Amino acid sequence: MEPYDQDTEQYMKRFYDSLSEKDRRRYAGIEALRYGPGGRNYIANVLGCSRRTVSKGAKEVSQLCKADVDSRIRRPGAGRQSYQQQWPAIDEQFLHVLRDHTAGDPMDETVRWTDLTVRQIAQLLHGDYGIRVSTSVVRKLLKKHHYRRRKAQKRQTMKAVKHRNEQFENIQRLKDEYEAAGNPIVSMDTKKKEYLGNFYRDGHLYTLEELRAYDHDFTSFAEGIIIPHSLL
Repeated sequence: MEPYDQDTEQYMKRFYDSLSEKDRRRYAGIEALRYGPGGRNYIANVLGCSRRTVSKGAKEVSQLCKADVDSRIRRPGAGRQSYQQQWPAIDEQFLHVLRDHTAGDPMDETVRWTDLTVRQIAQLLHGDYGIRVSTSVVRKLLKKHHYRRRKAQKRQTMKAVKHRNEQFENIQRLKDEYEAAGNPIVSMDTKKKEYLGNFYRDGHLYTLEELRAYDHDFTSFAEGIIIPHSLL
């Protein structure tokens, strides 16, 4: 096997130096086994240790059993506590923070929302109760108490158009008749309406003089309306 490049050897050496004595030995052994024939001498030279250390590490790694791999390093019960263990009253305090920032549907108690961001909620929990939690914890609390991220949906009709449904039924009837007769059907796609006049629009022109446009697009100043469209 070809020697590693110089950068790789330097990374290996830095990592080796950051380990404990036992882990250094075993890491050297793993690298030697992975390298293959001549690996023990080569790895010992790269890592700056003795060949005996590499051989001992390779032997230990080869003899590792499942019990050694599964053994715990941290004692049972150690480590960071969950936010519920650290702050037992967090649910009540969370709801108290949102009390004055919650709105909902008076006809449906399950539909509620808040105008606070997750970062603002975390800041209020810390300021009011000394609770330090991440925005991830806040998102879990929002989900737990049935707050969901939603966006407004255009589903509420502002005006009623007489015979609106009959119009679409008539269009569909004519479409079916044309298709049955083998006639082509053209679909026209219209875009946002544009007001004609001295209004600002994106873009640049080469001119001899400064171009000036109205600072607002008031419809009363418009000379007309165009509806860009295309055939599909």
